[in-house]
Amino acid sequence: MYFKPTTLHLNAIFLYFYDMKIAISASGGFIGSSVSRMLSLKGHELIPIKRELFRLDDQSFAEVLKGADVIIHLSGAPVIRRWTSKNQKEIYDSRVKTTRKITGAMRFIKPAPHTFICASAVGIYTDEGVHDETSTVFSDSFMGSLCRDWEAAAAGTPSGCRSIMFRFGVVLGSDGGALKTMLPFFKMGLGGRIASGKQNMSWVHIDDVKGAFQFVLDNTTIKGPVNICSPLTVNNREFTGTLARVLSRPAIFPVPSFMLRLVYGKGSVVITGGQHAIPSKLEAHGYRFRYPQLENALRDILNKA
Repeated sequence: MYFKPTTLHLNAIFLYFYDMKIAISASGGFIGSSVSRMLSLKGHELIPIKRELFRLDDQSFAEVLKGADVIIHLSGAPVIRRWTSKNQKEIYDSRVKTTRKITGAMRFIKPAPHTFICASAVGIYTDEGVHDETSTVFSDSFMGSLCRDWEAAAAGTPSGCRSIMFRFGVVLGSDGGALKTMLPFFKMGLGGRIASGKQNMSWVHIDDVKGAFQFVLDNTTIKGPVNICSPLTVNNREFTGTLARVLSRPAIFPVPSFMLRLVYGKGSVVITGGQHAIPSKLEAHGYRFRYPQLENALRDILNKA
């Protein structure tokens, strides 16, 4: 059978063999370091966007980013802590203001980068219902409004630059994130469900995060919000039970919600709540998850650790 390549096929083939210059923020962080290693191994040239560069004016910042084909923005202050007015401002500014700084600088870059990938979170959605990228049932919480403003800032790219917002679930890996925090307690047999355990956990293996980055770089028709999470969401009780089983440890020490409120105040909702997000856009474009099932994902991560 004769195969006639489409423009999409040709673009994907071109990008696969094309070594790009990619600017990336938080390149030393949990997600950023893994993504950076993957991109470097594929032959791309990386430009680290260091924190102090965000203090530059837009034109000076543009000089740093000049020549970049792609910009990846992953910076953001920790969310799980007490939501004092000071901390909320830091969380907001580290995401929204820095994103505005990048899109503002892009206007001075000729030619502009062809792709901008900005982090966001499934926390944009409400805790009720199932959400794919077409869902507009957004949370009215601090996290919901933060993500909406974050994505609005990311959408302000110049004409001709596609903007992609990665709505991350809980990213699982041995080098950082929630799992690294939980493991010492579970290994000692001190783990257990959090609060009621009924809250949803949209999760994703770090290898599928890297796979998603490569996939959207190769598929030039993907734009807008993209849920980065396994198609098989679990609740917290299922997650902690599976982790305990993989470690051959009990999970009999629940963490009451009142204790979390004492420690984190209003910020505890990040832990006691949760969203059921599904990666419809990735799957519709043909992405196949390496680790769609939680137990296989955890076993792989722990074996590598």
